[in-house]
Amino acid sequence: MIEITRVYHFSAAHRLESPRLSAQANAELYGPCARAHGHNYYVEVTVAGVADPVTGMAVDLGHVDATVSERLLQHVDHHTLETSPALAGVITTGEGLARAFWDVLAPALAPGTLRRVRVVETAKNRFEYRGEAA
Repeated sequence: MIEITRVYHFSAAHRLESPRLSAQANAELYGPCARAHGHNYYVEVTVAGVADPVTGMAVDLGHVDATVSERLLQHVDHHTLETSPALAGVITTGEGLARAFWDVLAPALAPGTLRRVRVVETAKNRFEYRGEAA
């Protein structure tokens, strides 16, 4: 089994807010991140497969790129994350984004091939999700 990781970039605005908390509690919990702000995100998508003996390729990267672009990037790049239908009800923490992006991508890729989604929010913050079975 070969694992391949592709890295994608998008820029987006968001604010951290839990609908279960008051405005004051959100401000206290999330600090400056409770206000609208933006990031230049990176998303790392790891897929796996067995290398084909004829082509030597384990995964069709063109298909992976097209899937990530169509299912994810077109809906988040230069958008406010809370307005993306794929993120409805998601608190847009890095943890929430990693899981939501998995949920968007997994059904569109060959079953069992998606291994990991990592969201890089800042130079210090990386969030990784490997699915429920992990």
